[in-house]
Amino acid sequence: MSLFTESSLCLVPSGVKDGKVYSIKPTDGSGDLTFSRGSDIEATRVASNGYIEKAKVNLLLQSNTFDTTWSSSSTTETSGQAGYDGTNDAWLLDKSAASGNVNQNISASGVNTFSVYAKAGSESWVALLAAGPNSGKFFQLSGAGVVGVNLVNAPVDASIESVGGGWYRISMVVNGSVTQVRIYPAEGDGVSSGTSGNIYIQDAQLNYGLVAQEYQETTTTSVVSGITNDMPRLDYSGGASCPSLLLEPSRSNLFTYDTYLNGLTFIQATATQNTDISPEGVQNAARLYDNTVNAQHRVGENISVTSGTTYTWSVFAKKGTLRYCYLLSTANGTERYFFDLQEGTAITSGGTIEDYGNGWYRLSAQATASATGSAAFGLDLTNDAQDNTYVGTGTDYHIVYGFQCETGSYVSSLIPTYGTSATRTADSALKTGISSLIGQTEGTMFVEAKAIRSNGGEFYQASISDGTANNAAVLGFTNTAGQIRFRFENGGAVQAEIFANGVNTSTSVKMALAYKANDFVLYVNGVQAGTDTSGSVPSFTQFQFANGTNTLTQMYGNVNQVLLFKTRLSNADLATLTA
Repeated sequence: MSLFTESSLCLVPSGVKDGKVYSIKPTDGSGDLTFSRGSDIEATRVASNGYIEKAKVNLLLQSNTFDTTWSSSSTTETSGQAGYDGTNDAWLLDKSAASGNVNQNISASGVNTFSVYAKAGSESWVALLAAGPNSGKFFQLSGAGVVGVNLVNAPVDASIESVGGGWYRISMVVNGSVTQVRIYPAEGDGVSSGTSGNIYIQDAQLNYGLVAQEYQETTTTSVVSGITNDMPRLDYSGGASCPSLLLEPSRSNLFTYDTYLNGLTFIQATATQNTDISPEGVQNAARLYDNTVNAQHRVGENISVTSGTTYTWSVFAKKGTLRYCYLLSTANGTERYFFDLQEGTAITSGGTIEDYGNGWYRLSAQATASATGSAAFGLDLTNDAQDNTYVGTGTDYHIVYGFQCETGSYVSSLIPTYGTSATRTADSALKTGISSLIGQTEGTMFVEAKAIRSNGGEFYQASISDGTANNAAVLGFTNTAGQIRFRFENGGAVQAEIFANGVNTSTSVKMALAYKANDFVLYVNGVQAGTDTSGSVPSFTQFQFANGTNTLTQMYGNVNQVLLFKTRLSNADLATLTA
């Protein structure tokens, strides 16, 4: 009989929905975990394609019903037209006066991308405008498609893509407080003064960020989908072929813009946005250029810090024409951590580098503020492994993306910011009322997981309990580097406590506790760590990734699987299970 067959609960993260992590056993749903996070768009994960996935949003209402929430300014909108997607969901936009347009009032701020599908009618040009920033562009709806002149102020970026059948997706990126978006039929590049003419339009969208996301239809409310609110994160970091459940504490990204470099501060440097494919798999990375001055060449931000608080700052970087770069902080004097982007190595002790594929690395370092006030955090270019200043060429660069500064002594997953700092709230997963799935007089709990950090500092544990820490069997990582603990309490009295030391917690660890009156044992990675032959067993009603409560010693990291058994497995089975 297989150990899976003997298990009463089996969680192998593979199926999720908003607020739930499915267990594959039992099959009636009685073992499915309740999940919560509460963040809206702040959480990200690495998806199965290896790219960072963010939440998707459309802030517009009635995004393809242009005669409802939309207003007409000397235009007429006719539905039922042949669309780019083979439907009859497109609209004929016909103007009757100069500068005629269809528009929608909106309240949005920060970096957003306004997009729409468009096709030439009697007119072969169209213009988009975002009121507030008053940014706009003309687009030619013929040939390969052309981005024309500015309508008013220049947007951050603009693009046009042919999607076949004479249809194009046009988009522009703006930064600021958007109060209205408009679509104009136009006669030519920079010309919308004609009093008649039409184009076809379909599927308008306003989404966060520097690129147009996959279109999402809206009706009377905006739409947010993907990694949002209480959606668990199935994470494929490190090129994993099978996902793990990513659990993290609450963190805030103190950089106001994670990806829009021109929203940050430059020192003897410049940036060109949307030049390269980022770790998201879309073209929203920027090139950071030096200039010809003998100086430091940096992009970053001054951030408020508190004395004694540790900060971790990070950025994704890819080698351009230079080989080296460094992270800088002035939170505790001036600290510099150098990296070699050609070899993918950290030169300075204390700096960390993680390979994200396709030439991308995530660089990070920590600084503990020596005083309360403002400190600089940033990324500098350099032409040498240890030089912090050099005479630039004005054309040398690295490709960068995803700036983050957070309180804490390790880096967490990217928290997107679009003009203000943002907070991702803590992940939580548990299942109550499952006394029938937990051994009451004897049992086994198996967990395979990787700690969110490998050098100790905090407890990351899972438990079966009665909902308190007084009656709980706890298993997981301790605040000592490389240490695993099994702790068993009954009525608040410790019945057994067993440790395994010297465990490599930078990779996934297989650990199992087994219990029975006067018979307790801990196995880690196929090896018995210790036993205890004295103690009693309380009643258990729930499983969760914490020490008997929903807030203490949360299991933060990547969880690969959990198994519960209503029997104390034999030592031979425990060795096999954890090997």
